[in-house]
Amino acid sequence: MPSQVTARLSAARRQRFVGRDSEKSLFRNLLTAPELPFQVLHVYGPGGVGKTMLLREFTSLAEQNKIPAFYLDARNLEPSPDSFFNALRIAMGLGSADSAQVLAAQLDRRVILIDTYETLAPLDGWLREVFLPQLNENTLVVLADRNPPTPAWRADPGWQTALHVLPLRNLSPDESRAYLTKRNVPPEEHAAVLDFTHGHPLALSLFADVFAQRPGFQFQPTEAPDVIKVLLERFVQKVPGPAHRAALEACVLARLTTESLLAEMLAQPDSRELFEWLRGLSFIQAGPQGLFPHDLAREALAADIRWRNPDWYRELHKRARNYYVTRLQQARGGEQQRILSDYIFLHRDQPVVRSLFQWQESGTAVADALRESDRAGLIQMVAQHEGAASARLADHWLTRQPQNVLVFREPRQPPAGFLALVSLDQTTPPDREIDPGVRAAWDYMQRAPLRPGETATIFRFWMARETYQDVSPIQSLIFINIVRHYLTTPGLAFTFIPCADPEPWASGFAYGDLPRLPAADFQVGGHRYGVYGHDWRVRPPMAWLALMAEREVAGSPEALAPPQSAEPLVVLSQAEFATAVRDALRDLPRGDALHKNPLLRSRIVAQRLGTPAATADRAAALQALLKETIEALRTTPRDAKLYRALYHTYLQPAATQEQAAEALDLPFSTYRRHLKEGIERVVEMLWQQEIGP
Repeated sequence: MPSQVTARLSAARRQRFVGRDSEKSLFRNLLTAPELPFQVLHVYGPGGVGKTMLLREFTSLAEQNKIPAFYLDARNLEPSPDSFFNALRIAMGLGSADSAQVLAAQLDRRVILIDTYETLAPLDGWLREVFLPQLNENTLVVLADRNPPTPAWRADPGWQTALHVLPLRNLSPDESRAYLTKRNVPPEEHAAVLDFTHGHPLALSLFADVFAQRPGFQFQPTEAPDVIKVLLERFVQKVPGPAHRAALEACVLARLTTESLLAEMLAQPDSRELFEWLRGLSFIQAGPQGLFPHDLAREALAADIRWRNPDWYRELHKRARNYYVTRLQQARGGEQQRILSDYIFLHRDQPVVRSLFQWQESGTAVADALRESDRAGLIQMVAQHEGAASARLADHWLTRQPQNVLVFREPRQPPAGFLALVSLDQTTPPDREIDPGVRAAWDYMQRAPLRPGETATIFRFWMARETYQDVSPIQSLIFINIVRHYLTTPGLAFTFIPCADPEPWASGFAYGDLPRLPAADFQVGGHRYGVYGHDWRVRPPMAWLALMAEREVAGSPEALAPPQSAEPLVVLSQAEFATAVRDALRDLPRGDALHKNPLLRSRIVAQRLGTPAATADRAAALQALLKETIEALRTTPRDAKLYRALYHTYLQPAATQEQAAEALDLPFSTYRRHLKEGIERVVEMLWQQEIGP
């Protein structure tokens, strides 16, 4: 008969126990089944997922059904047959002389529950081959393990039918909220706790304890480092050395870890041994595209490293980012989409980014080109969400620019969503007259018109079939492909994103350096659309990626604001640019004369210095750029004569142009022609840098 303390502990545990309905239902059926469908129930899951609590619940259910249940914690046993059997005899009240045959002779239904089975790994073969086969067929054995059954269990034809494997997952969101409510955690904190814990029972319990001990506590993982330490001890029992610790930290930062990514992040050409060590950890899973940790292990390790060693966190982030950018430039099609998913995942710790993407649930849909059979369904999708007037415009653009439509498909399903881009530089006046959205974007662009070789895009229609523009797996894929367009479109000057409900996107788009553009808003069918955009001539893709990285590792809301001291770049037309270069060449000998030249805030100067920078530093950078460009002409025989004319006019100027011609031993008209051609070559070379990728 249990003591009063034991009864009190059991009652408290049952009062706080939530969920696991399917597991309890399975166990109840086993208790009452006329014949057991299997003899061993193997429950497995990572540390802290609730295996021990479930076994205690199983024990309580057996007692309620008046079925004997015997619980062993393998942590208290030596992994030897004698130690195991002696502990079981004591639990069952058998005499020291009783043998396994005595167990086999007991015909009634009974349950043996063995917790922390992973500590009995050296005994696994003996239990499977010797002990368990001796038990009566009415005895159910429940094993609680961190790991799934070893291959030997599955390879044995006999155990294939006598073994049932039950992976134990985290609690569902509803179950997690029910638990937090029982623990009196304020409802307004539930979402933040769930986002971090992913329903992991131990983590929920530990953070509920923090709320109980610290009234008014607002959830921040880094505010409870002791809790993080406990969680890490549950997951990471032993790390062999510093290299293994670094490999683990790299793995939790990346969405999927491959051997090549690990080598890049650790700056270690041969990372096979470390990769194999990661693969063997109980909380690391292997998927088709790489390794990934249990959700909570990832969250806890990431929070720990950011708190413990922020410099190393930033360095790992930079190495991963460089790896993805390099791979992105080499990849095509679906591989690009996957790499971008991995890249964006680096930013998941920013709350605004986390709120915009659903990485784990977007794996079944793929981006595909428009098919003729898609048209009617896509137009109907637009009509459903935006009305008949918008549907007519969608029909127009599906006809005019079908190559710019991406359709998101799931297996054997109608299109789950789509993204229709409109290239503004490929539109005609009638096109723009038909569509208020395209017309508004075009009119906005006239403030700084497209230059030769440049293009601008409005993501005219983007939506999921079921959820329209709300956050969803399809919306996440749409945004990933929008970023893909940013990074892979030659000459991209400007992009516009219209939103049916712009306000919910404000913080996320601010993080992504996409300011609100009220002047580009438009109205269709009685509904007004708010527009966000980005000028890629002012902040080109590589500079944009660097800004995103700075904001991620900064980890604070203030990181969303651009640097206050940074001046915006100027976007010059080709004619304005040429005039500015000619003026700069004229003022080249006197650096202070360059201080008012618009090229100081051009892309080519900003790329050399970054922003912000002092005016004098910009003028010096422009001087150096002009001199380097002139010197580049020296290496080509065809341009050498142009170089000499420029040299005696701007680098080592003669007192007059006549004297420059005389120094070159050229007729004045020939000198003037060479000088004009040289200036044109410098203008062209710098212009290509200004508008280049």
